[in-house]
Amino acid sequence: MSAVSDRLPTFPWDKLEPYKKTAAAHPDGIVDLSVGTPVDPVPELVQKALIDAADSPGYPTVWGTPALRDAITGWLERRLGARGITHRHVLPVVGSKELVAWLPTQLGLGPGDKVAYPRLAYPTYEVGARLARAEYEVYDDPRDLDPANLRLLWLNSPSNPTGKVLSRRELTDIVAWARAHDVLVFSDECYLELGWEADPVSVLHPDVNGGSHDGIVAVHSLSKRSNLAGYRAAFVAGDPEVLHPLLQIRKHGGMMTSAPTQAAVVAALGDDAHVQEQRARYAARREALRSALLARGFRIEHSEASLYLWATREESCWTTVADLAELGILVAPGDFYGEAGDRHVRVAFTATDERVRAAVSRLTA
Repeated sequence: MSAVSDRLPTFPWDKLEPYKKTAAAHPDGIVDLSVGTPVDPVPELVQKALIDAADSPGYPTVWGTPALRDAITGWLERRLGARGITHRHVLPVVGSKELVAWLPTQLGLGPGDKVAYPRLAYPTYEVGARLARAEYEVYDDPRDLDPANLRLLWLNSPSNPTGKVLSRRELTDIVAWARAHDVLVFSDECYLELGWEADPVSVLHPDVNGGSHDGIVAVHSLSKRSNLAGYRAAFVAGDPEVLHPLLQIRKHGGMMTSAPTQAAVVAALGDDAHVQEQRARYAARREALRSALLARGFRIEHSEASLYLWATREESCWTTVADLAELGILVAPGDFYGEAGDRHVRVAFTATDERVRAAVSRLTA
């Protein structure tokens, strides 16, 4: 039997190291726009909630406290317009990447089963299929897939890396198609609160699912909307017939969110003001970088939501990466997200205001 590592692709960010060294040699320092990691402070009310819960000597529960489940269900109804959501419909997870990577395994998928995800996509969808020894397939429109043996369909709206948003009609039609073919839908909606030129909609909205959660689960994270990437705070919501077995598996595996983090999530989901403040920061950085990239001859495609600009100069993505590294700017090559991205780069606007100003100055010099 081969080692688990033999089933995995090369970790993409390792390929970027030489360009990172070039960018770091710039006299004014590197501007790292390659990874969408938050750099702004954790909101004070969230920090306070974490500190107040620091004396937590006992084991937390995998399902989370009733207060946490109340906070999640309340947010889903208030922010997403979801209806009929109870505690049975939600499950906290230890960051969304962990969930994505291990979901096919936890669902019991294996050889002969198929996982599908967008042609341009977060690499961990493929990793999850590989870990389970399942087959995987990419799509432009999931309704064109052969549903035979298709057990798990990943949606991602807003998209990482492109920022593309699926319309309400598209989501409705995809959910109907999946149900007709008995295909489980997991919708990665981690950037849903970061729409700029579109208003993203969840699969949990009754206009999309017809008031039923059968066969659908949404994935949400607090990493981007609340700067909680370091807390590993996320949750899934949807079909209780899917979530209950996952809860049992995760109990056996000890996959529990820490008690202080659970308290922090309750505070974060109960406050919308800090989300609007963070959105305003990102909106300003987005506009500054977008204008600078356009001035340098780039074309921006999609990018109507999320924390990235999907940019191209109609050349190899690695040529673009090398050119920008000479300016001290590090971006992610588009082929990290699939072969279809080989002429694009993903530019994150998660750097500080000072670093964004530095990038704009270099791009427009």
